[in-house]
Amino acid sequence: MSKEPARHGPLIIIGGHEDKEGDKIILKAVAERVNGGRLVLATIASREPEGYLDSYRKAFAPLGVTDLVELYVEDRAETHDEAKLAVLDGAAGVFFSGGDQLRISSQIGDTPIEARIREIWRAGGLLAGTSAGASVMSDTMMVRGPSDETHRIGDLDLAPGLGLVRDMIIDQHFAERGRIGRLLGAVAQSPRVLGVGVDEDTAVVVEGDAFTVIGSGAVYVIDAESVTASNITEARTNDTLSMFDVRMHVLASGDGLDLTTRRPTGPSVSRAG
Repeated sequence: MSKEPARHGPLIIIGGHEDKEGDKIILKAVAERVNGGRLVLATIASREPEGYLDSYRKAFAPLGVTDLVELYVEDRAETHDEAKLAVLDGAAGVFFSGGDQLRISSQIGDTPIEARIREIWRAGGLLAGTSAGASVMSDTMMVRGPSDETHRIGDLDLAPGLGLVRDMIIDQHFAERGRIGRLLGAVAQSPRVLGVGVDEDTAVVVEGDAFTVIGSGAVYVIDAESVTASNITEARTNDTLSMFDVRMHVLASGDGLDLTTRRPTGPSVSRAG
């Protein structure tokens, strides 16, 4: 895929289980950016999408998002359906719900629906995704890998994502499912990419060349750019990963990251200085 132009809308990348009944900090951020316009709920990641639309309508309505419509495709053939494409007409944003990220990339990758979603984004529209909808935003995404244990070489399955955010690999439900091992394994394979682990009810808002954290949890950034040694190529499939001099940042709400310098920003940085 070609590199996206510099001008495009924001991305809101959510770690899953965003609050739908309390302060709704993340959903408020979505509502603010669509500003009363149409929001398309893309439930493509789920094999059984029933109930998603009603749940999000109930959550979004008090926030001023009243034009919420669903986009679902059963298979790639439907991505050429004019009625499906018409759902995206005039949309101010697209919100990918959870499920299986491979369903999103395999069903709409390089199709008219993906092209139309990119047009919305390039025109300044919002793209948001939660859980699987978050993972699919990177150019390489994690499909599966063990949680809550030390990473072993060969345990991780990666696949191409939609490539909306470059040089980053995203994992979700991060602290809740103990996924630090597999994110370390992912960046060990490709040290040029940042590993970004997003907790539940937490999101990164990517605007320009930086992102800001919102929500109740943390975002973990793993930077392997300065790693001095790793056994990723020499080890056998079941060997434990070894990697030296890995840098990690833990970011809370209000903190951020400059994606050009790979350095944290925000109030915690000011206090540390």
